[in-house]
Amino acid sequence: MYEEQQQPDTGRHGPLSGFTVGVTAARRADELGALLQRRGAAVLHAPALRIVPLADDSELLAATKDLLDQAPDVVVATTAIGFRGWVEAAEGWGLGEALLARLREVELLARGPKVKGAIRAAGLTEDWSPSSESMAEVLDRLLEEGVEGRRVAVQLHGEPLPGFVESLRAGGAEVVGVPVYRWMPPEDLGPVDRLLDAAVSRGLDALTFTSAPAAVSLLDRAGQRGLTAELLGALHHDVLPACVGPVTALPLQAHGIDTVQPERFRLGPLVQLLCQELPGRARALPVAGHRMEIRGHAVLVDGALKPVPPAGMSLLRALSRRPGWVVARSELLRALPGAGRDEHAVETAMARLRTALGAPKLIQTVVKRGYRLALDPAADAKYADA
Repeated sequence: MYEEQQQPDTGRHGPLSGFTVGVTAARRADELGALLQRRGAAVLHAPALRIVPLADDSELLAATKDLLDQAPDVVVATTAIGFRGWVEAAEGWGLGEALLARLREVELLARGPKVKGAIRAAGLTEDWSPSSESMAEVLDRLLEEGVEGRRVAVQLHGEPLPGFVESLRAGGAEVVGVPVYRWMPPEDLGPVDRLLDAAVSRGLDALTFTSAPAAVSLLDRAGQRGLTAELLGALHHDVLPACVGPVTALPLQAHGIDTVQPERFRLGPLVQLLCQELPGRARALPVAGHRMEIRGHAVLVDGALKPVPPAGMSLLRALSRRPGWVVARSELLRALPGAGRDEHAVETAMARLRTALGAPKLIQTVVKRGYRLALDPAADAKYADA
């Protein structure tokens, strides 16, 4: 498991080249990171939680025995890993055959294809599965059938399902939770803290979430460090929050954060969505006869990727906010992180920026005043009021 990976060779760049993406996943993080890197992204990984199996936990054993003693009418399987873990734990207690026999007698609902696969691998057949893979559709089906007086067992995946259990109980059902595993904070908080620091300092262009508990855990850690307002501000304006599906997005939406989600709740579509969203958010300008596209930690100059040091990116963003206008050295100094009060720092960072861009005429020095992007004359009118 890696924490950080550098961007691939810049000679051939992908749609995510020049962008840094944060990964909060505990499971399948390597797969998600590899998908992002193959498309050019730099990846910062910090598992926001860890999964604790409950094979020896009294809660799971008690729930299993309860369902064996008193048959449910419906069992809702929500995750493949959870369903497999439940069957494996029951086998370890010598209750495996009894549990499978019980599940053959009930209405067995599967949230999606992966859960269906786990059910069939256990020698069972699901009665129904939603095409949307949405728990909301499962809930709608149950409420349409009527749950008054029915016993419904729900496999929990780490935390109570928001609104799902409450809605069933409001409809008159007796709900039995099956807690197959539990989410816990990571043992080492260092990577999470570095991810938070990168987010609030705008060192990330996007932050990905593949489970609601990961979002809850990251928000909790931000609160412990007094960074909640800063994190929410970053996610509101500069860091794109990307969730694998609507359930994952709920904890962020509760804080007023709008997220992007793929139509299919899978890692591949999530990455493809980022490949569309991040380049679409990058600013492209016609400068000194070149096309300049400003990305998170790099610039595309006529399609060629130019990695730029953080100080240089800070200057470039300050200049691009008013393209073609002169920006004073004092203002650029304020844009430099930790630069102090010496305007010589601006000159040093500007020299390095020009070297990194490989086209010195992109940025003009205006004597005794400051610097400006050499915006092409045809574009001046468009950005005159920028």
